Amino acid sequence: MSAVLEGITVSEATHSVTLTQAALDKIKNLIGQESEGGLRLRIAVQPGGCSGLIYQLFFDERILDGDATVDFDGVEVIVDPMSVPYLDNAKIDFEDTIQKQGFTIDNPSAQGSCACGDSFH
Repeated sequence: MSAVLEGITVSEATHSVTLTQAALDKIKNLIGQESEGGLRLRIAVQPGGCSGLIYQLFFDERILDGDATVDFDGVEVIVDPMSVPYLDNAKIDFEDTIQKQGFTIDNPSAQGSCACGDSFH
């Protein structure tokens, strides 16, 4: 599906990444701390790490051509077209315990990961 805005065709692609309530709450909190408006969470898969691929999560103001987007209660999550197949049905959670604090990604598309858990293949 696509729409034409002032002569520019914008693709309305979606992805299957989901957020837990804990992740959504943390992302909203982090966006609220930033002085810039219009921030979205971008999730990407890049070459790197000891298993071959790494996740990147960061805030972005831009929506690029071909980006897949889903809105989660006011938080827009963007995935670039190259990363969409690697993140099929991935679930992002946020843990805040004595042992661990940070975002985790449960990715059924990953074949395996390294011992440190920072990369996958």
